[in-house]
Amino acid sequence: MSDVVRVERDVAAPPEDVFDAWTDPESMRVWLAPEPLSIGRAECDVRVGGAFRVVMIDGEAALEHYGKYVEIDRPHRLVFTWCASHLGDVTTTVRVLLEPTASGTRMVIEHHDLPAEARSSHQHGWSSIASRLADHIGG
Repeated sequence: MSDVVRVERDVAAPPEDVFDAWTDPESMRVWLAPEPLSIGRAECDVRVGGAFRVVMIDGEAALEHYGKYVEIDRPHRLVFTWCASHLGDVTTTVRVLLEPTASGTRMVIEHHDLPAEARSSHQHGWSSIASRLADHIGG
């Protein structure tokens, strides 16, 4: 599994709230970009086969990310493809796993099939995104 970027984060909110944050465009606009980037646009059609699009803003640059939902099992699991122009023609897969804990939710983000040269930046990116999500919904 050396091609997998994995981030684990405890979130002080129930799994339903964490799952909903991943599927609500208004919420996604707040946290679905690593620091110091922001979100210019977030759209999603949350159904198997439905698409999402997120445009991260880095200064003057707009970085588009998009994909399709592969599996939706609220509030336990969300799987979607992940494409971005900076990855070239590569389609990767992101799995979000949510497990209830005594204090909220254990969130695991796994990004599969990334090219070797993209793993370090995505490790940092998903870690930052996980922290922003936890801060947004967990207080």
